[in-house]
Amino acid sequence: MPDSIAKIVKQMHESPGNISFADLCKVCDHYFGEPRQDSSSHRIYKTPWVSDPRINIQNNKGKAKAYQVKQVLKAIRKLEAQDGDKNDKKN
Repeated sequence: MPDSIAKIVKQMHESPGNISFADLCKVCDHYFGEPRQDSSSHRIYKTPWVSDPRINIQNNKGKAKAYQVKQVLKAIRKLEAQDGDKNDKKN
């Protein structure tokens, strides 16, 4: 993971209410790829699972909404856990 992404993720953990929408987009792009829908106010990302947490983020005057930052963190944890399970099965 690039240092810039790691730095943003750390900031997301420390202060989810103080994350710019652009930074949240960078993190989501890194973990989930290009959004499947990208409008002026919303970005929706595809995840490898069907249920929650879903990744649907909104631009709120240049800031990310705190509850959406928390959903993204939850999705990252789930993604990393799935990747860990795949690596364990390979070994």
